[in-house]
Amino acid sequence: MESEELAKAVVDKMMAHDLFSQWLGIEVIEIKPGRCVLQMEVRDEMLNGFNILHGGVTFAFADSALAFASNSYGRKSVSIEASMSYTGQVEEGDILIATAEVASISHKIAVFNVIVTNLEDTKIALFKGTVYRTEKDWFDEKEEEDED
Repeated sequence: MESEELAKAVVDKMMAHDLFSQWLGIEVIEIKPGRCVLQMEVRDEMLNGFNILHGGVTFAFADSALAFASNSYGRKSVSIEASMSYTGQVEEGDILIATAEVASISHKIAVFNVIVTNLEDTKIALFKGTVYRTEKDWFDEKEEEDED
């Protein structure tokens, strides 16, 4: 399988089981090894008491971009550390874009930067996540046989 084809297949499989990303209304705009671009629209139930987007929703959106980008190489990867700086506010109806890109990758550890912007390209949040890269492949033939 080609690397971009593999990345898309992994994210399709992940999204099929990721009910929270589905609830967020995430749309995958671009996926290739080490890079993921997502989009979502802010809904009223995502707002906090100040009538702006809850920081936890912003964090979850960036975390989904991290998950998809880090797994896009075909190896199962899990987050072990993440942090976010909030640089702008968001209101209901705003469309957000999360762009995740690999900053550093080794056999076991990878670091990704995620920038969350609005459609005017204003930075809303800056996210950094570190993942542990397991030895398990997303499309391990033995594992798939066991699922049948």
